[in-house]
Amino acid sequence: MSRPAPSFYEFFAGGGMARLGLGAGWRCLFANDIDPAKAATYRANFADAARHFREGDIWQLAADDLPGLADLAWASSPCQDVSLAGTRAGLAGGRSSAFFGFWRLIEGLTAQGRAPRTLVVENVSGLLTSNDGRDFIALGAALAAQGYSFGALEIDAVRFLPQSRPRLFVIATRDPPPPALVGESPFQTRAVKAAAARLPAALADRWIWWRMPAPPARNTDLAALLEDDAAVAWHPPERTARWLALMAPLHLARLEAARARGERVVGAVYRRMRVEAGVKVQRAEVRFDGVAGCLRTPRGGSSRQVIVVVESGQVRTRLLSPREAARLMGLSERYVLPKAATSALQVAGDGVAVPVVAWLAHELLEPLLDRARVVAAE
Repeated sequence: MSRPAPSFYEFFAGGGMARLGLGAGWRCLFANDIDPAKAATYRANFADAARHFREGDIWQLAADDLPGLADLAWASSPCQDVSLAGTRAGLAGGRSSAFFGFWRLIEGLTAQGRAPRTLVVENVSGLLTSNDGRDFIALGAALAAQGYSFGALEIDAVRFLPQSRPRLFVIATRDPPPPALVGESPFQTRAVKAAAARLPAALADRWIWWRMPAPPARNTDLAALLEDDAAVAWHPPERTARWLALMAPLHLARLEAARARGERVVGAVYRRMRVEAGVKVQRAEVRFDGVAGCLRTPRGGSSRQVIVVVESGQVRTRLLSPREAARLMGLSERYVLPKAATSALQVAGDGVAVPVVAWLAHELLEPLLDRARVVAAE
C-alpha cells in the first residue's frame, strides 16, 4: 500500500522555489509571503494558490490559520540582519525578527498537538557567526525548547548550478534520526563544525550530524545559461569603459589574460565596496571560472550583476537579464516572472536554489519522514 504524499507549510515563500524543489510528490497545505510582487509571482505559477496561499505579515497569522497536520515546515526567513553583507543586527534585527513570527506559529501548533515532525530553516551562512555565534545558539535553544533535535548543513548552489550561493540549512526533527542519515557529509563545513562546537552542553546533546552525500558533478557553466548575443542589449563602449575603470590591477590582469586566449570567454562582474589603504573604494570584480557571483536583490541597481564577453580582442558588457537570473536559480523556462525587471530580479535574488532543495528532499527529508511514519505505525 502506497504512503500518502508528505505535506508541508512554506513560510516566506517568495516565488515558491522551495515548493518547486520539494517537487510534485509533496502537498502544500499553506504558504505565506508579505511581498506583493512575490505573492503575485507565486499565484502566477501555482494553479492551486487560491486555496492555500496567504499574502500578508506573518505576525498577523495564528496557528488556527494553518490547516491540518503538516509533515514539514519550511522557513526561508529574511536574511538581511544576519548576512555577512548586511548590518548583522542578528535575529533581533528589524527584518530577520520575522523569524520569531514564524516561531510563534510553531509554538502555537505545538500547543495544539499539530507541530510538524520536521522543520527546515534556511538562511545565509552568516547565521552561524552572527552576534559571535549567539544567534545560532538562540535558534538551537528555540528548537530544543519545542522538542526538536537539530543539525545544520552549509550547501553552496555552485555544486548544482553555475552560481556561487552558499546557504545554511538547519534541519530539525522530533524523531530520533535513523542511523543511515547520521554521519559525515561534505556539507558539514568548517563553519558548521565551529558553530556546533560553540553550543552549550544542553544543546550539544540535541545536535545531529546529518549525513548527506554530494551531488554528481555539475555539467553546465554560466555561458550555457545566457541568452543569444543578438537578443540582449549591450552597454555602449563608454559604459563598458567605466566598468573597466573600476577594476583593481588583479581583475584587470584577469581581463587581459582572457583577451590573450584569443577565443570567446564569458565572465561575470559584480560591484563591491573594498577598503584600500584605509579608504572605502568601489570596485568591479570579474571572474572567468564559468560561475556567476551570488545573485542579490537589485536595490538601487548597484548589486545587479554584469556579464562580460571577451572575444576577438574586444570587451563587451551588459546587465544580467531576469530570465538568466531565473536559470541561475534552477527555474524552468515555464516559470512566470514578473514583467518588471526589478521585481523579477527581486524574486530570483531572494529565493532558494531549486536543485538544492530537491537534493535535500531526496537525500534527507524524504528518508527522514519515511522513517518517522514507519515508527509511528509500529
